[in-house]
Amino acid sequence: VKSVEMQSKLKLMASLCIFGTISLFVRNIALGSGLIALSRGLLGTVFLLLFLAVRRQNLDLPAIRKNLGILLLSGGIDSPVSSYMIAKRGVKLEMVHFFSPPYTSDEAKEKVLSLAKLLVPWCGRLTVQIVPFTEIQEEIRRNCPEEFFTLIMRRFMMRISQRVADQVKAKALVTGENLGQVASQTMEALRVTEDVVDLPVLRPLIGMDKEEIVRLSRKIGTFDTSILPYEDCCTVFTPRHPRTKPNLDEVREAEAVLDIEGLIDRAMTNREFVRIKF
Repeated sequence: VKSVEMQSKLKLMASLCIFGTISLFVRNIALGSGLIALSRGLLGTVFLLLFLAVRRQNLDLPAIRKNLGILLLSGGIDSPVSSYMIAKRGVKLEMVHFFSPPYTSDEAKEKVLSLAKLLVPWCGRLTVQIVPFTEIQEEIRRNCPEEFFTLIMRRFMMRISQRVADQVKAKALVTGENLGQVASQTMEALRVTEDVVDLPVLRPLIGMDKEEIVRLSRKIGTFDTSILPYEDCCTVFTPRHPRTKPNLDEVREAEAVLDIEGLIDRAMTNREFVRIKF
């Protein structure tokens, strides 16, 4: 078995060296898509470094970070696919995940970190910032109208992600939102949630249907992990009748009773940083 796998790896490297990334020559090699993507990336890096060395040029790391984005990573199907889609456009990602113990489990957090590891072949090395979200969700439930729970929660997520972006000098936020898929992803709801940030919000999946997203999820190897039965914070305190066409002024008034800055400051202070490598 090991000799067969080694032969497959040698065939892969030979095909990449001779033919580049033409799928015609690699699709019949018995290796996973993640390993093939990783090999392509490593080989491309080697050639890039050799090219720069021959031309006596330095690798401009600050220029690379100009394309940094903050991705809101959940444990579902959509956000990992969104990571893959935006990484194809040359965007380097740092990820934020919101964690609400005891309502969400350690298994849910490990599931998200597993998804991040599966994304490394497509996105490169990642840092996942795990933000404690329990206090914020409990305060929303205690003080705000139920129909606005999810919208106000999403506004907090966007505010915190903007704070993270400002710290690392990222240029955009990236989400897995998909128009009309759930109550918080109508046009009116999206306007309400992005009202609290001034960075552009990139939504690579906005016009895709679920079948397309699932197909891509299978392609990049995240689907089986995404469907593991460990819920993330988006399922906590879900309203029975969420407002699908919210009024922005009403939402602002509803959340005005909260200590918004204090809640965000405490969440930011208690973050956990996890570095995901090859």
